[in-house]
Amino acid sequence: MAEVTAALVKELRERTGAGMMDCKKALTECSGEMEKACDYLREKGLAAAAKKGARIAAEGLIESYIHGGGRIGVLLEVNCETDFVARGDEFKALVRDIGMHIAAANPQYLTREEVPVDVLQHERDILKAQALNEGKPEKIIEKMVEGRIEKFYKEVCLLEQPFVKDPDMSIEALVLDKTAKIGERIVIRRFTRYELGAGIEKRQDDFAAEVMKELNR
Repeated sequence: MAEVTAALVKELRERTGAGMMDCKKALTECSGEMEKACDYLREKGLAAAAKKGARIAAEGLIESYIHGGGRIGVLLEVNCETDFVARGDEFKALVRDIGMHIAAANPQYLTREEVPVDVLQHERDILKAQALNEGKPEKIIEKMVEGRIEKFYKEVCLLEQPFVKDPDMSIEALVLDKTAKIGERIVIRRFTRYELGAGIEKRQDDFAAEVMKELNR
């Protein structure tokens, strides 16, 4: 029996779109054999999330999340396929969790495709200068820069950020899990984050730490 590793679970998840726990169970039941696990998920009707990508999600919620007595505010739109799901407690909880995450993690963009070319080039220039200052050989600098750009995406792009309530799962993975569980396509369409006094020189507070402190009460 092959060991059910995180890499195997990730591969099965990408191939089927099924939830993380469903993928792990399928691999366990199928002794770690990928093709058999794919068939297992299809037979159980769980390999559906990927197919939902072509379906229209025009229902959903526009949600507001206010933190710290009005010091941080988030407005976001999350779409699903039907009003029935939009009114459900599980979908509402997901939307609120995403709003809370945005308040804490302060993403700048939804996806990496939204990062402007000039912003990306500026970041590459800085990272290259850092690598040169560290005395790294020229032949590995470009590879290092691209690796650090991947880290940059995870810092500034909402879908790639680790979910604040479960850092082992990205926001994209969270949405895929809920898609598989709820049975409808779910899409984060847009968001805006407001911070009291943004752009005004003032004392800097760790808002992310404050949000996490509230969660842990």
